[in-house]
Amino acid sequence: MEAKSEKNAVKAQGKGTPCRGEVIYIYAYDIAYDIKNEPVEKVLGQPTKDYLVGPSKRIPRQMFFYRPRVVEFAPEKRVLSSGQTLEIRKSVKIFGVGAMTIQVRMPFEVDRLDDLVRYHDLKFADGGLEEEVSRFAESVLKDIVPYCVRPVPALLAAEAYTVFCLACLPGAADGQGIRAEDWLKANRRPVAALLMQEENAEALSEQEVGESTELYLSYYDEDLVVVDWDSALIIGQKDSLDDVLHIMELANVQLVELTAYDRVLDEALQLAYSDVNKEKNRSGLAVLPNLRELRIDLARLSDELSNITKFFGDWHLAKTHRNLADRFHLGDWQRIIVEKTRTLDGLYQILLQNRFNVWMFVLEATIVLLFIIDLVLLFVK
Repeated sequence: MEAKSEKNAVKAQGKGTPCRGEVIYIYAYDIAYDIKNEPVEKVLGQPTKDYLVGPSKRIPRQMFFYRPRVVEFAPEKRVLSSGQTLEIRKSVKIFGVGAMTIQVRMPFEVDRLDDLVRYHDLKFADGGLEEEVSRFAESVLKDIVPYCVRPVPALLAAEAYTVFCLACLPGAADGQGIRAEDWLKANRRPVAALLMQEENAEALSEQEVGESTELYLSYYDEDLVVVDWDSALIIGQKDSLDDVLHIMELANVQLVELTAYDRVLDEALQLAYSDVNKEKNRSGLAVLPNLRELRIDLARLSDELSNITKFFGDWHLAKTHRNLADRFHLGDWQRIIVEKTRTLDGLYQILLQNRFNVWMFVLEATIVLLFIIDLVLLFVK
């Protein structure tokens, strides 16, 4: 039965069934130190709402899920550089950790999976998508600055992620359905080329094809989620598509926040090394508050990044996040930050000890001085 299913998958590939679906572009930005507790009610004049996870699969009755504020904008007609006119939809999510994501959705219909590669670098008649999203992000940030605690002076480059969503698996040539895993086995090379943005799928090595497509999940026979570093492929998942996309947004938010704090730590370490070298001439009173504040910030970041991924009630989403965390090396980023924090903590302890030694020297000198004064007064009398 399994061999027949794989044979059908191969036939389906050769049949040239049109691929219909959406391509979703996700851009994650670090926008502030934190977001105030009061909810953002409007963004660019559009009302916001809490994002809610749809119970599309069997989950526990009591399930906690972090709820960012989300706003959806009206569809826009756009003309591609090829002359094709289509409709795009934008949405914005604001996260309490001082981050936001912008999502751009666009429908597609192509003859082959290979034809989707060109959608990685989307060009409109009046410019590229990334430039447009960057300008849009700037306008959103200006609008929500009153809700931000210490907003960034300027937006850095976004953490971009492209998701290709097929409505369903291509049907088998004999009219019988095929299993998603069998379809993936028969189409690993074009799927890998799509995820790796390679126009020539045959040029990829077997090793690269295997590594690019090894992290996949299938809940039902007809759905599939394949994730890679820069993009992902989703097939089926009609009822939970938005939730899977939300998990991908969360992982990108975690990545952009971890990289932002890694930059902060690099700068802090350089200053700390410089200040420790100068400790021979001063007590470090100006250095200690900065290090103390940074330690508190990192503890807050770790706690809030953990809170936004409390979705353990839905095991399918949890496994999707686990695959994304593996692809994004989130664990490695966290270990690097922990190690740099320990280094800062060591410098903090050195400065504290130096400060303690200075005060002990002052106290001892004071005691000796008082003793000498007492002796002088005794002999004077």
